Amino acid sequence: MENIWFDSWGSILKIIFMTPLAYITMVVLLRISGKRTLSKMNAFDFIVTIALGSTLSSVALNESIPLVNGITAILLFIGLQFLLTWLSVRVKVIKTIITAKPTLIFYKGNFLQEAMQHERITVEEIYSAARQKGFSTLDNIDLIVFETTGDFAIVEKLIEGKKSSFEDVNVDP
Repeated sequence: MENIWFDSWGSILKIIFMTPLAYITMVVLLRISGKRTLSKMNAFDFIVTIALGSTLSSVALNESIPLVNGITAILLFIGLQFLLTWLSVRVKVIKTIITAKPTLIFYKGNFLQEAMQHERITVEEIYSAARQKGFSTLDNIDLIVFETTGDFAIVEKLIEGKKSSFEDVNVDP
């Protein structure tokens, strides 16, 4: 029967050596790749972050994975994320594929039920978002947008202008 409490001093030393090296490498690569890699996440960014964490833990704990292989995997994940975000800024089709559109879920006193159902948002979540932004009533809110990051953007008074910040908002579910 295998000992679940202790394997060997060699495995402990490998973890002590590999974890900081893999961690430092990942931090350096994240800093080089820019702020976008660490910004508020859309679904694509979230997946990359989970993959990076999984890779780091695999390198730290799996004795059969050499450090260079782990660093290569981390470099590939960050590189692919950088490439796709770079392309999404330049190629509209790529942006459409990897980034959701913000969705209007409340407009001038009305909950947009179809949009809320599509986004799986409850009325209680909207009330909570309003309270967190300091609103005691929805009467003073013109619109609420469910952003691609999962945040709620709350606009107290809608002012029409030449360049509306709501041009990219999905008004249909």
